[in-house]
Amino acid sequence: MAAVLKGSDVTSGMETGLRAEADRLRQNGIDPKLCIVRAGARPDDLAYERNALKRFEKLGITARALEFPECIDRKSFLAEFEKINASIDVHGILLLRPLPGCLDEKALTESIDPYKDVDGMSPVNIAKVFSGEKDGFAPCTPSAVMEMLDYAGVDLAGKNVAIVGRSMVVGRPLAMLMLARNATVTICHTKTRGMEEICRTADIVVAAAGRARILTSSFVSAKSIVIDVGINVDEEGKLCGDVDYDAVAAVASMVTPVPGGVGAVTTSVLAKHVLKAAALNA
Repeated sequence: MAAVLKGSDVTSGMETGLRAEADRLRQNGIDPKLCIVRAGARPDDLAYERNALKRFEKLGITARALEFPECIDRKSFLAEFEKINASIDVHGILLLRPLPGCLDEKALTESIDPYKDVDGMSPVNIAKVFSGEKDGFAPCTPSAVMEMLDYAGVDLAGKNVAIVGRSMVVGRPLAMLMLARNATVTICHTKTRGMEEICRTADIVVAAAGRARILTSSFVSAKSIVIDVGINVDEEGKLCGDVDYDAVAAVASMVTPVPGGVGAVTTSVLAKHVLKAAALNA
């Protein structure tokens, strides 16, 4: 039976360092502040926003959320976003995506100050992640995967990793972060041949396809460390991941649950990035 790598254990391990850094910045006259920008009221956005605000309050870091109407016009939204972008009181900006179809997401991602872009969506930060530079911001979810592996004491050097999913939000940036740690990474997708075998022979398998329970026991072996990034709702209305948890846990060496896994770590990573942004912007 696999060992369970819980997000709560990882976040507990991060809290002391995050509080200490927040205190250090305040002692130097810097009050780190996050601004969450949301257009509309999608249930998943609201849930993430609540969790982030709760986490920041617990850590003693200032955070606020700004809601705009879903039907706001592009010019007005961009103008409001620029005000937040230019504010000297805001160190980190989190734009909740996907945006309503009426808004120009590309224009916003290109306009965000890279030094405030704490979820790594600007072209500047994407380039830094892909070039291996350390001073940029990677998206929070791939960074959370790395935090979990670090907490578990997993040395990525020389490990074979299979990532199922090639999005710019998780799969591709995560591959770059792992390559920087000297892992050998294979990115799998819908056109990949022999995906089961690729995953089964890997040391680490990351499920980030966005499809409920797509990874079954045939994708893993007794040595597998399985990280489930997926968040889905099954036919019974229950939250589940991309991994068939019970089946995989019976075979693999380690697995993350959904809920209570990677998602629980992302808000702590967000806080870590805001503190880094505050130090850079000082």
